Amino acid sequence: MSSSKPDRAEQERRRRAAELLGDLMPSTTSDETDEGWGERAAGSRDEEYLRDVPPHHGG
Repeated sequence: MSSSKPDRAEQERRRRAAELLGDLMPSTTSDETDEGWGERAAGSRDEEYLRDVPPHHGG
């Protein structure tokens, strides 16, 4: 028997782990989203203008 192919017990262990843990690798990584890049949920238009004020204008 080839050692590269998992045996029945190992296959069951992996299936059970996948069932319990779910998908550990997201289909979209954080690098592919706006998360963590200063993007915020849509708010009022005033909030958008205040957020976009250049630093030299104080704020």
